[in-house]
Amino acid sequence: MAQNGALMGFVHRRRRGAELFLLVLALLVGIGAYAAVGIGVEGTIPADIVGYGGWLAVLIIAAHVVVRMVAPYADPVLLPVVAALNGLGLAVIHRLDLAYEADDKAHGFAQQQLIWMTLGVVLFIVTLIGLRDHRVLQRFTYTSGLSAIVLLLLPLLPGIGTTINGARIWIHLGPFSFQPGEVAKVLLVIAFAGYLVLHRDALALAGRRVVFVDLPRGRDLGPILGMWLVSLGILVFESDLGSSLLFFGLFLVALYVSTERPGWLVLGGGLFLVGALAAYKLVSHVAIRVDVWLNPLHYYDDKFGAKSFQPVEGMFGMGWGGLIGRGFGGGSPERVPYANSDFIMSSIGEELGLTAVIAVILCYGLIVERALRAALVCRDGFGKLMATGLGAVFALQVFVVIGGVTSLIPLTGLTTPFLSYGGSSLVANWVIIALLLRISDQARRPIPDLSAPDDTAADSEQTQVVKAVRSES
Repeated sequence: MAQNGALMGFVHRRRRGAELFLLVLALLVGIGAYAAVGIGVEGTIPADIVGYGGWLAVLIIAAHVVVRMVAPYADPVLLPVVAALNGLGLAVIHRLDLAYEADDKAHGFAQQQLIWMTLGVVLFIVTLIGLRDHRVLQRFTYTSGLSAIVLLLLPLLPGIGTTINGARIWIHLGPFSFQPGEVAKVLLVIAFAGYLVLHRDALALAGRRVVFVDLPRGRDLGPILGMWLVSLGILVFESDLGSSLLFFGLFLVALYVSTERPGWLVLGGGLFLVGALAAYKLVSHVAIRVDVWLNPLHYYDDKFGAKSFQPVEGMFGMGWGGLIGRGFGGGSPERVPYANSDFIMSSIGEELGLTAVIAVILCYGLIVERALRAALVCRDGFGKLMATGLGAVFALQVFVVIGGVTSLIPLTGLTTPFLSYGGSSLVANWVIIALLLRISDQARRPIPDLSAPDDTAADSEQTQVVKAVRSES
Protein backbone atom coordinates (compact mmCIF):
# COMPACT_ATOMS: atom_id res chain seq x y z
CA MET A 1 0.00 0.00 0.00
CA ALA A 2 2.88 2.35 0.77
CA GLN A 3 4.37 1.67 -2.63
CA ASN A 4 1.07 2.51 -4.28
CA GLY A 5 0.88 5.75 -2.33
CA ALA A 6 4.38 6.62 -3.43
CA LEU A 7 3.35 5.93 -7.03
CA MET A 8 0.39 8.29 -6.72
CA GLY A 9 2.46 11.02 -5.11
CA PHE A 10 5.52 10.95 -7.37
CA VAL A 11 5.63 13.67 -10.04
CA HIS A 12 8.47 14.29 -12.49
CA ARG A 13 9.89 17.79 -12.50
CA ARG A 14 9.69 19.71 -15.76
CA ARG A 15 13.40 20.68 -15.80
CA ARG A 16 13.03 23.20 -18.62
CA GLY A 17 15.38 25.58 -16.82
CA ALA A 18 18.05 22.87 -16.75
CA GLU A 19 17.47 22.27 -20.46
CA LEU A 20 17.95 25.99 -21.21
CA PHE A 21 21.22 26.07 -19.26
CA LEU A 22 22.50 23.01 -21.14
CA LEU A 23 21.44 24.57 -24.44
CA VAL A 24 23.57 27.62 -23.68
CA LEU A 25 26.54 25.30 -23.16
CA ALA A 26 25.71 23.49 -26.40
CA LEU A 27 25.64 26.80 -28.29
CA LEU A 28 29.02 27.68 -26.80
CA VAL A 29 30.35 24.39 -28.18
CA GLY A 30 28.98 25.00 -31.69
CA ILE A 31 29.80 28.70 -31.99
CA GLY A 32 33.13 28.31 -30.19
CA ALA A 33 34.18 25.52 -32.56
CA TYR A 34 33.20 27.69 -35.54
CA ALA A 35 35.34 30.56 -34.21
CA ALA A 36 38.22 28.14 -33.49
CA VAL A 37 38.14 26.98 -37.12
CA GLY A 38 38.52 30.55 -38.35
CA ILE A 39 41.38 31.27 -35.94
CA GLY A 40 43.17 27.99 -36.68
CA VAL A 41 42.86 28.09 -40.46
CA GLU A 42 42.74 31.78 -41.34
CA GLY A 43 44.21 33.38 -38.23
CA THR A 44 41.10 35.42 -37.44
CA ILE A 45 37.56 34.98 -36.19
CA PRO A 46 35.17 34.41 -39.14
CA ALA A 47 33.54 37.62 -40.35
CA ASP A 48 30.09 35.98 -40.33
CA ILE A 49 30.36 34.70 -36.75
CA VAL A 50 27.57 37.01 -35.55
CA GLY A 51 25.14 36.02 -38.29
CA TYR A 52 26.02 32.34 -38.05
CA GLY A 53 25.89 32.24 -34.26
CA GLY A 54 22.69 34.27 -34.18
CA TRP A 55 20.90 31.95 -36.60
CA LEU A 56 22.11 28.86 -34.75
CA ALA A 57 20.85 30.37 -31.48
CA VAL A 58 17.47 31.23 -33.06
CA LEU A 59 17.00 27.64 -34.22
CA ILE A 60 17.92 26.08 -30.89
CA ILE A 61 15.97 28.55 -28.74
CA ALA A 62 12.92 28.17 -31.00
CA ALA A 63 13.08 24.40 -30.49
CA HIS A 64 13.38 24.93 -26.72
CA VAL A 65 10.40 27.30 -26.61
CA VAL A 66 8.22 24.80 -28.48
CA VAL A 67 9.29 22.00 -26.12
CA ARG A 68 8.51 24.24 -23.16
CA MET A 69 5.03 24.98 -24.54
CA VAL A 70 3.81 21.63 -25.90
CA ALA A 71 6.02 19.03 -24.15
CA PRO A 72 6.87 20.56 -20.75
CA TYR A 73 7.70 17.23 -19.10
CA ALA A 74 9.97 15.99 -21.91
CA ASP A 75 13.50 14.82 -21.23
CA PRO A 76 15.76 17.85 -20.58
CA VAL A 77 18.99 16.29 -21.88
CA LEU A 78 18.15 15.14 -25.42
CA LEU A 79 17.83 18.52 -27.13
CA PRO A 80 21.08 20.01 -25.69
CA VAL A 81 23.12 16.93 -26.66
CA VAL A 82 21.74 17.01 -30.19
CA ALA A 83 22.39 20.76 -30.44
CA ALA A 84 26.02 20.28 -29.38
CA LEU A 85 26.60 17.47 -31.89
CA ASN A 86 24.96 19.41 -34.72
CA GLY A 87 26.96 22.54 -33.92
CA LEU A 88 30.23 20.62 -33.79
CA GLY A 89 29.41 18.93 -37.09
CA LEU A 90 28.76 22.29 -38.77
CA ALA A 91 32.12 23.60 -37.53
CA VAL A 92 34.05 20.56 -38.82
CA ILE A 93 32.28 20.73 -42.20
CA HIS A 94 33.17 24.44 -42.39
CA ARG A 95 36.80 23.58 -41.65
CA LEU A 96 36.78 21.11 -44.54
CA ASP A 97 35.13 23.70 -46.78
CA LEU A 98 38.08 26.01 -46.20
CA ALA A 99 40.48 23.22 -47.13
CA TYR A 100 38.52 22.37 -50.29
CA GLU A 101 38.40 26.06 -51.23
CA ALA A 102 42.17 26.30 -50.91
CA ASP A 103 42.52 23.33 -53.27
CA ASP A 104 40.02 24.84 -55.75
CA LYS A 105 37.54 22.07 -55.07
CA ALA A 106 33.79 22.31 -54.51
CA HIS A 107 32.86 23.89 -51.21
CA GLY A 108 29.91 25.45 -49.41
CA PHE A 109 28.81 22.26 -47.68
CA ALA A 110 28.54 23.97 -44.29
CA GLN A 111 26.07 26.52 -45.61
CA GLN A 112 23.97 23.77 -47.19
CA GLN A 113 24.12 21.78 -43.96
CA LEU A 114 22.85 24.80 -42.01
CA ILE A 115 19.91 24.99 -44.41
CA TRP A 116 19.19 21.30 -43.83
CA MET A 117 19.44 21.86 -40.09
CA THR A 118 16.88 24.65 -40.41
CA LEU A 119 14.52 22.28 -42.21
CA GLY A 120 15.18 19.61 -39.59
CA VAL A 121 14.33 21.97 -36.73
CA VAL A 122 11.17 23.09 -38.55
CA LEU A 123 10.04 19.46 -38.91
CA PHE A 124 11.04 18.88 -35.27
CA ILE A 125 8.67 21.69 -34.26
CA VAL A 126 5.90 20.49 -36.60
CA THR A 127 6.16 16.97 -35.20
CA LEU A 128 5.91 18.12 -31.60
CA ILE A 129 2.98 20.44 -32.30
CA GLY A 130 1.10 18.12 -34.63
CA LEU A 131 1.61 14.90 -32.65
CA ARG A 132 0.20 15.40 -29.16
CA ASP A 133 0.01 11.67 -28.34
CA HIS A 134 2.45 9.11 -29.74
CA ARG A 135 -0.13 6.34 -29.38
CA VAL A 136 -1.96 7.73 -32.41
CA LEU A 137 0.85 6.31 -34.56
CA GLN A 138 -0.16 2.77 -33.60
CA ARG A 139 -3.15 3.11 -35.92
CA PHE A 140 -0.73 3.34 -38.86
CA THR A 141 1.25 0.18 -38.12
CA TYR A 142 0.73 -1.55 -41.46
CA THR A 143 0.58 1.70 -43.41
CA SER A 144 4.00 2.62 -42.02
CA GLY A 145 5.42 -0.79 -42.90
CA LEU A 146 4.10 -0.66 -46.46
CA SER A 147 5.33 2.91 -46.91
CA ALA A 148 8.78 1.91 -45.67
CA ILE A 149 8.98 -0.92 -48.20
CA VAL A 150 7.92 1.41 -51.03
CA LEU A 151 10.57 3.94 -50.01
CA LEU A 152 13.24 1.23 -49.95
CA LEU A 153 12.25 0.14 -53.46
CA LEU A 154 12.28 3.66 -54.96
CA PRO A 155 16.06 3.74 -55.69
CA LEU A 156 15.62 0.65 -57.89
CA LEU A 157 13.24 2.46 -60.26
CA PRO A 158 14.88 3.56 -63.51
CA GLY A 159 14.98 7.28 -64.08
CA ILE A 160 14.98 8.41 -60.44
CA GLY A 161 17.29 5.90 -58.76
CA THR A 162 20.98 6.78 -58.75
CA THR A 163 24.10 4.80 -57.87
CA ILE A 164 26.69 6.71 -55.80
CA ASN A 165 29.92 5.07 -54.61
CA GLY A 166 28.63 1.65 -55.60
CA ALA A 167 25.37 1.86 -53.61
CA ARG A 168 21.99 2.49 -55.23
CA ILE A 169 20.29 4.23 -52.32
CA TRP A 170 19.57 7.69 -53.74
CA ILE A 171 16.72 9.14 -55.77
CA HIS A 172 16.86 12.34 -57.81
CA LEU A 173 13.80 14.53 -58.31
CA GLY A 174 14.80 17.50 -60.42
CA PRO A 175 17.61 19.40 -58.67
CA PHE A 176 17.05 17.58 -55.38
CA SER A 177 18.54 14.29 -54.22
CA PHE A 178 17.12 12.26 -51.38
CA GLN A 179 17.92 9.08 -49.48
CA PRO A 180 14.55 7.39 -48.79
CA GLY A 181 16.10 4.84 -46.42
CA GLU A 182 16.47 7.58 -43.79
CA VAL A 183 12.70 8.06 -43.67
CA ALA A 184 12.11 4.32 -43.95
CA LYS A 185 13.98 3.65 -40.70
CA VAL A 186 11.54 5.87 -38.78
CA LEU A 187 8.53 4.21 -40.40
CA LEU A 188 9.95 0.75 -39.69
CA VAL A 189 10.29 1.57 -35.99
CA ILE A 190 6.60 2.52 -35.90
CA ALA A 191 5.64 -0.62 -37.84
CA PHE A 192 7.74 -2.94 -35.68
CA ALA A 193 6.43 -1.43 -32.44
CA GLY A 194 2.79 -1.64 -33.52
CA TYR A 195 3.12 -5.20 -34.83
CA LEU A 196 5.00 -6.57 -31.83
CA VAL A 197 2.59 -5.03 -29.32
CA LEU A 198 -0.20 -7.04 -30.90
CA HIS A 199 1.69 -10.31 -31.45
CA ARG A 200 4.35 -10.45 -28.75
CA ASP A 201 2.44 -13.01 -26.65
CA ALA A 202 2.43 -15.52 -29.51
CA LEU A 203 6.03 -14.76 -30.44
CA ALA A 204 7.12 -15.22 -26.81
CA LEU A 205 5.96 -18.84 -26.71
CA ALA A 206 8.87 -21.27 -26.45
CA GLY A 207 9.56 -24.02 -28.93
CA ARG A 208 12.32 -26.61 -28.94
CA ARG A 209 14.97 -26.26 -26.21
CA VAL A 210 18.59 -26.46 -27.40
CA VAL A 211 21.55 -26.05 -25.01
CA PHE A 212 19.67 -24.05 -22.35
CA VAL A 213 18.03 -21.80 -24.95
CA ASP A 214 14.35 -22.02 -25.90
CA LEU A 215 14.18 -21.49 -29.64
CA PRO A 216 11.00 -20.01 -31.17
CA ARG A 217 8.30 -22.21 -32.62
CA GLY A 218 8.55 -22.92 -36.33
CA ARG A 219 5.16 -21.36 -37.01
CA ASP A 220 6.39 -18.03 -35.55
CA LEU A 221 9.44 -17.64 -37.79
CA GLY A 222 7.62 -15.76 -40.56
CA PRO A 223 8.33 -12.19 -39.38
CA ILE A 224 12.06 -12.64 -38.79
CA LEU A 225 12.53 -14.60 -42.02
CA GLY A 226 10.65 -11.90 -43.92
CA MET A 227 12.81 -9.12 -42.44
CA TRP A 228 15.92 -11.18 -43.16
CA LEU A 229 14.93 -11.52 -46.81
CA VAL A 230 14.19 -7.78 -47.04
CA SER A 231 17.63 -7.01 -45.61
CA LEU A 232 19.30 -9.37 -48.06
CA GLY A 233 17.35 -7.77 -50.88
CA ILE A 234 18.65 -4.33 -49.89
CA LEU A 235 22.16 -5.73 -49.78
CA VAL A 236 22.01 -7.56 -53.11
CA PHE A 237 20.00 -5.13 -55.27
CA GLU A 238 21.09 -1.80 -53.74
CA SER A 239 24.58 -2.81 -52.50
CA ASP A 240 23.81 -1.02 -49.24
CA LEU A 241 25.57 -2.93 -46.49
CA GLY A 242 24.89 -0.31 -43.80
CA SER A 243 21.11 -0.12 -44.22
CA SER A 244 20.86 -3.89 -44.43
CA LEU A 245 22.62 -4.28 -41.07
CA LEU A 246 20.62 -1.44 -39.53
CA PHE A 247 17.16 -2.68 -40.49
CA PHE A 248 17.72 -6.32 -39.55
CA GLY A 249 19.43 -5.37 -36.29
CA LEU A 250 16.61 -2.97 -35.46
CA PHE A 251 13.96 -5.66 -35.90
CA LEU A 252 15.98 -8.16 -33.89
CA VAL A 253 16.36 -5.72 -30.98
CA ALA A 254 12.64 -4.90 -31.00
CA LEU A 255 11.75 -8.59 -31.16
CA TYR A 256 13.98 -9.48 -28.23
CA VAL A 257 12.80 -6.57 -26.07
CA SER A 258 9.14 -7.34 -26.69
CA THR A 259 9.37 -11.11 -26.05
CA GLU A 260 12.35 -11.32 -23.65
CA ARG A 261 13.34 -14.56 -25.39
CA PRO A 262 17.11 -15.05 -25.98
CA GLY A 263 16.21 -17.64 -28.57
CA TRP A 264 15.38 -14.86 -31.03
CA LEU A 265 18.88 -13.45 -30.63
CA VAL A 266 20.40 -16.88 -31.27
CA LEU A 267 18.25 -17.42 -34.34
CA GLY A 268 18.83 -13.88 -35.60
CA GLY A 269 22.56 -14.20 -35.10
CA GLY A 270 22.58 -17.43 -37.08
CA LEU A 271 20.61 -15.86 -39.93
CA PHE A 272 22.99 -12.91 -39.92
CA LEU A 273 26.02 -15.16 -40.22
CA VAL A 274 24.45 -17.13 -43.06
CA GLY A 275 23.48 -13.95 -44.89
CA ALA A 276 26.90 -12.36 -44.34
CA LEU A 277 28.70 -15.42 -45.70
CA ALA A 278 26.38 -15.63 -48.72
CA ALA A 279 26.84 -11.92 -49.42
CA TYR A 280 30.61 -12.22 -49.22
CA LYS A 281 30.59 -15.09 -51.71
CA LEU A 282 27.98 -13.71 -54.12
CA VAL A 283 28.04 -9.88 -53.91
CA SER A 284 31.26 -8.32 -55.23
CA HIS A 285 30.63 -4.99 -53.45
CA VAL A 286 30.52 -6.75 -50.07
CA ALA A 287 33.53 -8.93 -50.91
CA ILE A 288 35.63 -5.85 -51.72
CA ARG A 289 34.61 -4.17 -48.45
CA VAL A 290 35.60 -7.23 -46.44
CA ASP A 291 38.90 -7.76 -48.27
CA VAL A 292 39.85 -4.10 -47.80
CA TRP A 293 38.99 -4.40 -44.12
CA LEU A 294 41.14 -7.51 -43.66
CA ASN A 295 44.12 -6.24 -45.72
CA PRO A 296 43.93 -2.43 -45.90
CA LEU A 297 47.61 -1.76 -46.64
CA HIS A 298 47.66 -4.46 -49.32
CA TYR A 299 44.95 -2.65 -51.28
CA TYR A 300 46.49 0.76 -50.64
CA ASP A 301 48.96 0.22 -53.48
CA ASP A 302 48.12 2.00 -56.75
CA LYS A 303 48.22 -1.23 -58.75
CA PHE A 304 45.04 -2.27 -56.93
CA GLY A 305 43.34 1.03 -57.66
CA ALA A 306 43.96 2.23 -54.10
CA LYS A 307 40.70 0.60 -52.95
CA SER A 308 41.65 1.16 -49.33
CA PHE A 309 42.83 4.75 -49.75
CA GLN A 310 39.93 6.16 -47.75
CA PRO A 311 40.16 3.97 -44.62
CA VAL A 312 43.95 3.94 -44.56
CA GLU A 313 44.19 7.73 -44.86
CA GLY A 314 41.59 8.01 -42.12
CA MET A 315 43.63 5.79 -39.80
CA PHE A 316 46.81 7.72 -40.60
CA GLY A 317 45.05 10.97 -39.74
CA MET A 318 43.65 9.67 -36.45
CA GLY A 319 47.05 8.26 -35.53
CA TRP A 320 48.66 11.62 -36.25
CA GLY A 321 46.05 13.39 -34.14
CA GLY A 322 46.87 11.33 -31.09
CA LEU A 323 45.24 12.10 -27.75
CA ILE A 324 44.48 15.82 -28.07
CA GLY A 325 44.69 16.36 -31.84
CA ARG A 326 46.57 18.80 -34.08
CA GLY A 327 44.04 21.58 -33.59
CA PHE A 328 41.78 23.09 -36.25
CA GLY A 329 43.97 23.90 -39.23
CA GLY A 330 46.89 21.78 -38.00
CA GLY A 331 45.98 18.59 -39.82
CA SER A 332 45.04 17.55 -43.35
CA PRO A 333 41.64 15.86 -42.99
CA GLU A 334 40.73 16.83 -46.57
CA ARG A 335 43.06 14.07 -47.81
CA VAL A 336 40.39 11.52 -46.87
CA PRO A 337 37.68 11.18 -49.54
CA TYR A 338 34.24 12.15 -48.25
CA ALA A 339 35.75 13.46 -45.03
CA ASN A 340 32.70 15.64 -44.45
CA SER A 341 30.22 12.77 -44.60
CA ASP A 342 31.29 9.12 -44.25
CA PHE A 343 34.59 9.89 -42.51
CA ILE A 344 33.84 12.96 -40.43
CA MET A 345 34.91 11.04 -37.30
CA SER A 346 38.41 10.68 -38.74
CA SER A 347 38.49 14.47 -39.26
CA ILE A 348 37.53 14.98 -35.62
CA GLY A 349 40.11 12.43 -34.49
CA GLU A 350 42.89 14.08 -36.50
CA GLU A 351 42.35 17.68 -35.41
CA LEU A 352 40.64 17.28 -32.03
CA GLY A 353 42.15 13.98 -30.96
CA LEU A 354 40.99 10.83 -29.24
CA THR A 355 39.60 12.94 -26.39
CA ALA A 356 37.04 14.57 -28.68
CA VAL A 357 36.16 11.23 -30.29
CA ILE A 358 35.43 9.76 -26.86
CA ALA A 359 33.36 12.83 -25.95
CA VAL A 360 31.30 12.43 -29.13
CA ILE A 361 30.72 8.73 -28.43
CA LEU A 362 29.60 9.61 -24.89
CA CYS A 363 27.11 12.10 -26.34
CA TYR A 364 25.64 9.36 -28.51
CA GLY A 365 25.58 7.11 -25.46
CA LEU A 366 23.55 9.78 -23.65
CA ILE A 367 21.02 9.87 -26.50
CA VAL A 368 20.60 6.09 -26.34
CA GLU A 369 20.43 6.12 -22.53
CA ARG A 370 17.73 8.81 -22.49
CA ALA A 371 15.74 6.89 -25.12
CA LEU A 372 15.88 3.74 -23.00
CA ARG A 373 14.98 5.76 -19.90
CA ALA A 374 11.89 7.06 -21.71
CA ALA A 375 11.02 3.47 -22.63
CA LEU A 376 11.33 2.35 -19.00
CA VAL A 377 8.98 5.01 -17.60
CA CYS A 378 6.52 4.89 -20.52
CA ARG A 379 3.09 3.58 -19.46
CA ASP A 380 2.07 1.86 -22.72
CA GLY A 381 3.63 -1.03 -24.60
CA PHE A 382 3.67 0.73 -27.97
CA GLY A 383 5.57 3.70 -26.55
CA LYS A 384 8.06 1.41 -24.81
CA LEU A 385 8.88 -0.45 -28.02
CA MET A 386 8.94 2.70 -30.09
CA ALA A 387 11.37 4.50 -27.75
CA THR A 388 13.54 1.37 -27.60
CA GLY A 389 13.55 1.11 -31.39
CA LEU A 390 14.46 4.77 -31.87
CA GLY A 391 17.29 4.42 -29.36
CA ALA A 392 18.45 1.28 -31.16
CA VAL A 393 18.57 3.23 -34.45
CA PHE A 394 21.18 5.57 -32.98
CA ALA A 395 23.08 2.79 -31.22
CA LEU A 396 23.33 0.58 -34.31
CA GLN A 397 24.09 3.41 -36.72
CA VAL A 398 26.84 4.90 -34.56
CA PHE A 399 28.35 1.46 -33.99
CA VAL A 400 28.55 0.53 -37.67
CA VAL A 401 29.78 3.99 -38.72
CA ILE A 402 32.48 4.49 -36.09
CA GLY A 403 33.32 0.79 -36.24
CA GLY A 404 33.95 1.14 -39.97
CA VAL A 405 36.05 4.30 -39.61
CA THR A 406 38.21 2.71 -36.91
CA SER A 407 38.45 -0.60 -38.86
CA LEU A 408 36.63 -2.54 -36.16
CA ILE A 409 34.21 -3.80 -38.82
CA PRO A 410 34.05 -3.36 -42.63
CA LEU A 411 32.92 0.01 -43.98
CA THR A 412 29.16 0.32 -44.32
CA GLY A 413 28.52 3.73 -45.88
CA LEU A 414 26.13 5.15 -43.26
CA THR A 415 26.40 8.72 -41.99
CA THR A 416 27.22 9.76 -38.43
CA PRO A 417 24.01 11.22 -36.93
CA PHE A 418 23.97 15.04 -36.61
CA LEU A 419 27.68 15.30 -37.49
CA SER A 420 28.00 14.19 -41.10
CA TYR A 421 27.03 16.25 -44.10
CA GLY A 422 23.75 15.01 -45.54
CA GLY A 423 20.27 16.48 -45.56
CA SER A 424 18.22 13.26 -45.54
CA SER A 425 19.95 11.90 -42.46
CA LEU A 426 19.92 15.19 -40.56
CA VAL A 427 16.23 15.89 -41.13
CA ALA A 428 15.19 12.32 -40.24
CA ASN A 429 17.24 12.36 -37.04
CA TRP A 430 15.67 15.63 -35.89
CA VAL A 431 12.24 14.02 -36.34
CA ILE A 432 13.41 11.02 -34.31
CA ILE A 433 14.41 13.33 -31.45
CA ALA A 434 10.97 14.98 -31.60
CA LEU A 435 9.32 11.56 -31.29
CA LEU A 436 11.51 10.65 -28.32
CA LEU A 437 10.65 13.94 -26.61
CA ARG A 438 6.95 13.33 -27.20
CA ILE A 439 7.17 9.84 -25.68
CA SER A 440 9.14 11.06 -22.67
CA ASP A 441 6.72 13.94 -22.12
CA GLN A 442 3.77 11.56 -22.15
CA ALA A 443 5.55 9.18 -19.76
CA ARG A 444 6.69 11.84 -17.28
CA ARG A 445 3.41 13.74 -17.05
CA PRO A 446 1.59 13.57 -13.68
CA ILE A 447 -1.05 10.88 -13.37
CA PRO A 448 -4.51 12.48 -13.68
CA ASP A 449 -6.48 13.20 -10.50
CA LEU A 450 -9.13 10.50 -10.04
CA SER A 451 -11.30 12.88 -8.07
CA ALA A 452 -12.19 14.63 -11.33
CA PRO A 453 -15.61 13.87 -12.89
CA ASP A 454 -15.78 10.64 -14.86
CA ASP A 455 -16.64 12.42 -18.10
CA THR A 456 -13.26 14.18 -18.13
CA ALA A 457 -11.02 11.31 -17.15
CA ALA A 458 -12.85 8.13 -18.10
CA ASP A 459 -11.09 7.72 -21.42
CA SER A 460 -7.58 8.34 -20.08
CA GLU A 461 -5.28 5.32 -20.20
CA GLN A 462 -3.28 6.75 -17.31
CA THR A 463 -6.48 6.85 -15.22
CA GLN A 464 -7.16 3.20 -16.02
CA VAL A 465 -3.63 2.28 -14.92
CA VAL A 466 -4.08 4.02 -11.58
CA LYS A 467 -7.49 2.42 -11.02
CA ALA A 468 -5.95 -0.99 -11.66
CA VAL A 469 -3.17 -0.33 -9.16
CA ARG A 470 -5.60 0.84 -6.49
CA SER A 471 -7.90 -2.12 -7.04
CA GLU A 472 -5.00 -4.52 -6.53
CA SER A 473 -4.17 -2.87 -3.22
